Amino acid sequence: MALVFVSDLESEMVTHVVLLSSPGLGHLTPVLELAKRLATLSNSKVTIFVVPSLSAAESLVIQSFMSLNLCRIILLPPPDISHLVHADAAVVTRIVVIMREIKPAFSSAVSALSVPPTLFIVDLFGYESMDIADQFKIPKFVYIPSHAGFLALTLYLPVLDKVVKGEYVDEKDALFIPGCRPLQLEDVVDPMLCRSDQQYLEYLNMGIKIPMADGILLNTWEELEPATLAALRDDKLWGGISKAPIYPVGPTVTTPNRPIDSNKSEMFLWLDKQPSESVLYISFGSGGILTKEQMRELALGLELSQQRFIWVVRTPVVAKSCDGSFFTVGNDCNNERLASYLPEGFLDWSNNMGLIISDWAPQVEILRHQSVGGFLSHCGWNSTLESMTHGVPLIAWPLYAEQRMNATLLVEELKIAVRSKTLPSKEIVGREEIKSMVKRLMVDEEGHAMRARVKQFKLSGEKAWNHNGSSFKALAQLMR
Repeated sequence: MALVFVSDLESEMVTHVVLLSSPGLGHLTPVLELAKRLATLSNSKVTIFVVPSLSAAESLVIQSFMSLNLCRIILLPPPDISHLVHADAAVVTRIVVIMREIKPAFSSAVSALSVPPTLFIVDLFGYESMDIADQFKIPKFVYIPSHAGFLALTLYLPVLDKVVKGEYVDEKDALFIPGCRPLQLEDVVDPMLCRSDQQYLEYLNMGIKIPMADGILLNTWEELEPATLAALRDDKLWGGISKAPIYPVGPTVTTPNRPIDSNKSEMFLWLDKQPSESVLYISFGSGGILTKEQMRELALGLELSQQRFIWVVRTPVVAKSCDGSFFTVGNDCNNERLASYLPEGFLDWSNNMGLIISDWAPQVEILRHQSVGGFLSHCGWNSTLESMTHGVPLIAWPLYAEQRMNATLLVEELKIAVRSKTLPSKEIVGREEIKSMVKRLMVDEEGHAMRARVKQFKLSGEKAWNHNGSSFKALAQLMR
């Protein structure tokens, strides 16, 4: 994407932007990339406050970003919340409580900055810290690193909370959201699955507090979701719910710090030898984990498909949760142990057809390689955008959070993905269905059409950041 210099943004003074990121690689990455945009395109001084997790991969990302010397990163000590939440509390609950408890330390750290902030941006889970901006009498913004449909649901939830009396999943019809496609009951986000769970109350509070911001940033772009963005700006539809201006500043995705040729590991040497767009990349993001039975079916489905692949494998989950590695991604790097979870003979077959990577892989570098032609993904929004911006269609495999919404957007609206009839977060997807999906995407005409279509979105995303592009203009408007 083309870089544009400060003169093009017509900035008359250097601002000091303070950003706050919640823990987890999936939350940290878009905040870092937004900070990079602000620092390079608007000549802003940027300070990022990060609440780190125990993830080794997250630590590497922070170290790599700090080496760029574009922004200052300040690590806030993670609070002990063991006395505040149960050990099996949902990830959403744990993150919100962490961000609530970190607020005094964050306020003190901001007050101690040698250069006072002039602009304040918190991520979705840091919304309770917005009032710190009021102490400095500066604008406060919320960054939602997701799409416009998710924002619409979040903002409309307080209305749904009053209208719907029982559990959302027990409703007879899809949920109405003004100006948007009805939300199918099987696509509701995890916090809405049980209204008595603390994570629902925390998510509801987000929907109440976020409209109090001076503006909302989204990791999408005008041309990707024109109808939903137009609806959100329609005062007749949304004026009584939220008047906060919306700034689509996407696609904001990870940009590698070095060219791909400088990292010729065994994996990239293998990729170099494969035909163009012939390899299926398989990863379930920073948090996703499969059961042992599902791992076995996926392996056998790959073998039946006879397609090349790279698969990022993790120790299988033993509980119901599908997001078990959210706080620890990068810590499980034992190839020998992981091999014991795969079907007998699978590794012998895969020696010629694919690679097994333990726990974590350089995803963007893989997706931009010319040999990669498909992505079997959990449909986290970061991964979704990384796939789209590199022109790679997907097999949608949603596991948790808002990923079922994302999968429906990819399959039904954007038409750049296939998905299973079986919902992976509820049941085992069998080997035959996996074989069918892989061949549809990698071999059949259906997959070729999706590949052509996603490349149009790739170009659209690039244009959004050109000098006259929609996202560039949105960022310029925000900075003015």
